[in-house]
Amino acid sequence: MTRPASLYKRHRFPPEIVQHAVWLYHRFNLSARDIEDLLAERGITVAYESIRLWCIKFGPKYAKRLKRRHQGYGDTFFIDEVFVQIHGKLTWTGTYRRIWLTRRRLPNERSRSRE
Repeated sequence: MTRPASLYKRHRFPPEIVQHAVWLYHRFNLSARDIEDLLAERGITVAYESIRLWCIKFGPKYAKRLKRRHQGYGDTFFIDEVFVQIHGKLTWTGTYRRIWLTRRRLPNERSRSRE
């Protein structure tokens, strides 16, 4: 059985550097020239055009891999703060709400969107 071809085959730089450059570009919304400067400070000489091409080539593949790993919608906790006056004394009560986020809409929400 043969190994599948590497995603980074025939690239001059190791995969770690390519991944880091693409991550910087998409995570912090930096330009390719900014990333070129950041990598130059670490002693890595890369042309900004190479970084731009890496982002075009590998960006969608990384996004697809992250979406596949994403667990989907989950539950979220919120705390509601309420100040209630009992026997003339102001008291704080905190209650937790658990909200389930789902992809489905409730039946009454579908009918509202059609109107």
